[in-house]
Amino acid sequence: MMERIIARTEACYVKAEQFFQRTFARPDIHLDLRGQRAGVAYLDRNLLRFNGQMYRENSAHFLQQTVAHEVAHLIAHQLYGHRIRPHGREWQALMTGLFELPADRCHNYAVARRRSTQYLYRCACPDHMPFTARRHALVKKGNRYLCRRCGDALHFTGKSQQV
Repeated sequence: MMERIIARTEACYVKAEQFFQRTFARPDIHLDLRGQRAGVAYLDRNLLRFNGQMYRENSAHFLQQTVAHEVAHLIAHQLYGHRIRPHGREWQALMTGLFELPADRCHNYAVARRRSTQYLYRCACPDHMPFTARRHALVKKGNRYLCRRCGDALHFTGKSQQV
């Protein structure tokens, strides 16, 4: 799996080097990204991270579009520096002019939402107030929260629900 991403990355760099008649430093590549993002380019670290799950589910399009998208960020940075916008005209020109691909900012891959737990809190109002696991942990550490409607302190009911 990683070999195909490395090969596609190299092909993008070779094309850029032929076009611009200069060399570009090759990035480190990791296939450890999770969540909603298909890929991320770390400009100052010359690093590309890709989402392995999205690659497995959309391999042909991912190799063609997503890898080129992230490589274009690194090349734009090496050519034009920090002062350009991430998806500005320099990046767009690389995508459409050099790689002959659409300059799409975002992917449209199906992303499964992770199930999470909500912790139910209560005040004088009739409705429960759901807290995230992070906010619930802060309450356990001593943070206090007040209801925006009635102003009373919110207290954990001892109940939670999966969403």
